[in-house]
Amino acid sequence: MKTTKNLIKTVLTFGVLLMTQLTNAQKLSIQSSNIKIDGTSTLHAWDMTSKQSVFSGTVAGNAITNVRFVMKATSLKSKESGLDKNAYKALNTEKYPDIVFTTSSIPTSGTATITGNLTITNATKEVKIPVTVTKNGDTYNIKGSTKIKMTAFGVTPPKLMMGTIKTGDDLTITINVTATN
Repeated sequence: MKTTKNLIKTVLTFGVLLMTQLTNAQKLSIQSSNIKIDGTSTLHAWDMTSKQSVFSGTVAGNAITNVRFVMKATSLKSKESGLDKNAYKALNTEKYPDIVFTTSSIPTSGTATITGNLTITNATKEVKIPVTVTKNGDTYNIKGSTKIKMTAFGVTPPKLMMGTIKTGDDLTITINVTATN
């Protein structure tokens, strides 16, 4: 009988602690973002940027959990409309309009290498991104950079002028996201 009471007490205490933790969880939404993609070609280096995205996550203790980042592929812009057009064609943006990154957890401050799933076109791959998170009140700034290959996501690097100009397969993705609750 005594062990049953202790078990019930333990379960109730755990339940109260869990409810307290869930009640203290705070939803985050994006305040600003700057995503930059750097690439190369046989002619010159190039880059595309986007300042339009959606970010969501929940602050629970020392982590931002259930992170989801979505960016419209057509929000990526370069200095040349021809480059944009070729990139959108390679990404098949009419069929796959979104680039999505999800991860279960990011620290609320400090540096870490996070692991998540990146979806480009119809391919989802696990990627690791070294990030630095800075907390200022209820605002979190997440900065990081990683390298990927276009072909790993089923994207054929664009060719121009009958194949005389070729885009390199390697890309560097740099993120700078500020979220607040």
